[in-house]
Amino acid sequence: MQFGIYSVGDITPDPTTGRVPTEHERIKSMVRIALKAEEVGLDVFATGEHHNPPHVPTSPTTLLGYIAARTERIILSTAVTLITTNDPVKIAEDYAMLQHLADGRVDLVLGRGNTAPVYPWFGKDIRLGIPLALENYALLHRLWREEEVNWHGKFRTPLSHFTATPRPLDGVPPFVWHGSIRSPEIAVQAGHYGDGFFASNILWPKEHFQDLITLYRHHYAESGHGRPEQAVVGLGGQAFMRKNSQDAIREFRPYFDNAPVYGHGPSLEDFMEVTPLSVGSPQQVIEKTLRLREYFGDYQRQMFIMDHAGLPLKTVLEQLDMLGEVVQVLRKEFANQRAAGVAEPPLHPAVAARRQEPAAGRPGAAPRPSRTDPRT
Repeated sequence: MQFGIYSVGDITPDPTTGRVPTEHERIKSMVRIALKAEEVGLDVFATGEHHNPPHVPTSPTTLLGYIAARTERIILSTAVTLITTNDPVKIAEDYAMLQHLADGRVDLVLGRGNTAPVYPWFGKDIRLGIPLALENYALLHRLWREEEVNWHGKFRTPLSHFTATPRPLDGVPPFVWHGSIRSPEIAVQAGHYGDGFFASNILWPKEHFQDLITLYRHHYAESGHGRPEQAVVGLGGQAFMRKNSQDAIREFRPYFDNAPVYGHGPSLEDFMEVTPLSVGSPQQVIEKTLRLREYFGDYQRQMFIMDHAGLPLKTVLEQLDMLGEVVQVLRKEFANQRAAGVAEPPLHPAVAARRQEPAAGRPGAAPRPSRTDPRT
């Protein structure tokens, strides 16, 4: 089981002080957060791709390449790479380059994006979002696996005897997750290719995502990739913790109420009731996260949003210290409950091989500090 955090990189006023970070501060804070994630023992850091205010991460590969140079172990991913408005040739080149620089510590989540104005900014029509996602990925999939590609489709100029460079590291492309909030076509696509499916389940009730994940597992098996329970599933979530649950709720409420994504709507309590948002004590976060397995079956990756809605960097770093302790408990609990034959989390072979080496044989390797159980 992999645990990580993902950031949408929003610039949101702190509702308790009115302070708005600059773009420079927000970008630098995302780097600090990624480094902290590795320090506390998380497995994955992911960034969104956004081209509209109030978000800053327009260039995921630039940000992740910089973080790759300052980290050793953590997997670098995207919370979304826009498969609809990016050219698949450019995606193939950029992420293969990043994969080499990070020695294989790279995967990505492909998605359509849900901001309508972005499509015309890049010369696309949002009404063609699904056909664009399907065709562009069909090309991207081939570009990473075939030395010479001949291609003719509806949405870009043809390719003749084209080779994308650099080639994927050791001939193994970055692992792809297909992310979706509402589109069954994307779940079917993920199953057809035998890729991962990331259910972006932070905003809607679990029943909707149960249907999408079941659909994905069905098509994964029907396409000959394995049994339904062997499919590779990722889930989202958000947590805010204090030792006392009442303190957590009191402190987080103004951030929730003014959040650009879900503020000014359902109450914090109502939202926690139907989504994975967990605000309370570490034990409450542990219990709620463990319940996700009951709804969706065994899965491979759990991601948390920790820096959304104007939370100051100091608070986010405190939250990551707590999350590092929570994750140690979750690892043990999920491992104990895991059914036989479930797929392992995705790792590039080069990364997996390095992790089999004795710690003393790895440059810069150091024992991870022990942490106390947050429930005690």
